[in-house]
Amino acid sequence: MAPRIFLITGTSTGFGAELVKVVLKNGDYVVATARDSSKLSFDGANSNNSLFLDLDVTKQDSISKAFDETIKKFRRVDVVVNNAGYGLSGPFETLSDAQIRTQMEVNFFGLINVTRKAVEVMRDLKTGGVIQQVTSIGGQVGVPTYTIYCASKWAVEGFTEALSKELKPSWNIKLTCIEPGGFRTDWAGRSMQFGEIDHPAYDHIDARENASKRHGTQAGDPAKGAKAFYDLAVMKDPPLRCVVGTDAYALINDKLDMYGKKVREFEGLSNSTDVDGYQAPN
Repeated sequence: MAPRIFLITGTSTGFGAELVKVVLKNGDYVVATARDSSKLSFDGANSNNSLFLDLDVTKQDSISKAFDETIKKFRRVDVVVNNAGYGLSGPFETLSDAQIRTQMEVNFFGLINVTRKAVEVMRDLKTGGVIQQVTSIGGQVGVPTYTIYCASKWAVEGFTEALSKELKPSWNIKLTCIEPGGFRTDWAGRSMQFGEIDHPAYDHIDARENASKRHGTQAGDPAKGAKAFYDLAVMKDPPLRCVVGTDAYALINDKLDMYGKKVREFEGLSNSTDVDGYQAPN
């Protein structure tokens, strides 16, 4: 079987960097991207099996150029991993408008622009492929002090689910939202940004201290997480969603239980609004 071609965003640290290693170890080829690709270095990477490219997901011309260079070198792209993103923490009222908009620009709008290009390329080349959206358990469960981060990930989840129902099966393009829990990456450390507005009403919450305590104590091993990403990418029929991590697995099951109970609790109210005599279509 010919090597698969992976294009991965945000490979300077964390899951992105670890996934590059897994891809190369398995004999596949990788396009590793970062805002400054000159800093990228991976054991086993050479001019045959890898390509390092600058890619800023907030700039459309940068996205287009990265895909053009990928196709020029490898003639196709089989797996696109939307991994670029960052965390923004702090009570909602401590987040500036600029911080909120930048979070959405990177985590949501950047991702959908990469996805648009990936769908176009996979369809037009008639190769099909897999598009992985690295969301978060925070894309399914609201987490205090991460309102806009969660909003960006929930947006990705809704976008991806709806898109999955628009694509022709004959295009053979698969979409997967990967929902990690806590992993020992730089996400809660160097990469984290915090609200810049002092707000005395939130003296009961110290977002910086909470993130500092969590950094380096999470359950998840980034290398094992990256292997899970790879395993999902090479599956014949990958799921639309998959949580990754024991904490994420526990949280999603708690949420499903709670959802089920609340839906049933309000069954009467939910079903009380039809026009008299309405018959649902078969």
